[in-house]
Amino acid sequence: MERLVIIPTYNEKENIENMVRKVFSLSPVFHLLIVDDGSPDGTGQIVKNLQKEFSGLFIMERSGKQGLGTAYIAGFKWALEKQYEYIFEMDCDFSHNPEDLIKLYHACKNEGADMSIGSRYKTGINVVNWPMGRVLMSYYASAYVRFVTGMDIRDTTAGFVCYHRKVLEKIPLEKIKFKGYAFQIEMKFTTWKYGFKLVEVPIIFTDRTEGQSKMSSGIFKEAILGVLDMKINSWFRKFN
Repeated sequence: MERLVIIPTYNEKENIENMVRKVFSLSPVFHLLIVDDGSPDGTGQIVKNLQKEFSGLFIMERSGKQGLGTAYIAGFKWALEKQYEYIFEMDCDFSHNPEDLIKLYHACKNEGADMSIGSRYKTGINVVNWPMGRVLMSYYASAYVRFVTGMDIRDTTAGFVCYHRKVLEKIPLEKIKFKGYAFQIEMKFTTWKYGFKLVEVPIIFTDRTEGQSKMSSGIFKEAILGVLDMKINSWFRKFN
C-alpha cells in the first residue's frame, strides 16, 4: 500500500465513523491513521471498534491535546517508518471532501507535484457555510502570507494536503516550530524553500455540520505574527 491519510481528532464522535467508511469506499484504496489526542467523547474507542472491519485502519492515541502540528508530525514519522509513498493530511469534519483525496493523489502521482494542496482560493473563493467575516479573515491571511513569504500559493493556510514521501524525508521535522494552524503555513514554506514543486488543486470547502469547530481568533493571530518570525529566521537557515 502506498497511500496513507492522517486525520488528527479531538472529540469527533459525530463524524469519525462516517469519515472512516467514506475513506475506505474510495478507489484507489487509502489506508487511514487516526491520531487521537485523548478525546473524552470516545472517538478513539469508535476507531478501535472499526478496526475489526477495516484492516488498513490504524490509531495512535496520545494523552491530552498536544496541538495539530505535533499530531501530524507524529503521523508523518509513523508513515515514513511504514514506507508509505504518498501521505495525506485532512480534517475529520467533512469540510474536506474525501473524494478530493483522489485529485490530490493524481497531482502528485501523475502531474509532477511533490506537494499538492486542496485549495479554497485557486479559482476564486470556494467556501460554503462560513460567515463572511471568517471567509475574509482566511482569504486575507493567505494574501498576507503570500506577500511576506514570496510563495505563489493562493491558499497558504490549507489543511488538505498530499506529500510525496521525499518531502517529509528531506524536511527536519523536529525543527518545525508551530503547533496550531500556522503549522500548515510553515510546512508549505519549508517545502517551497527546499525547492520542491507545490501544486494547488481547486476544491470546495464546506464548514462542518456536526461537532464543534476548533478554530479561534487566537489561531489566526499565531499565524499572522508567526509568519514574520518564520520569514526572518529563514534568512539565517540553509535549505539544501
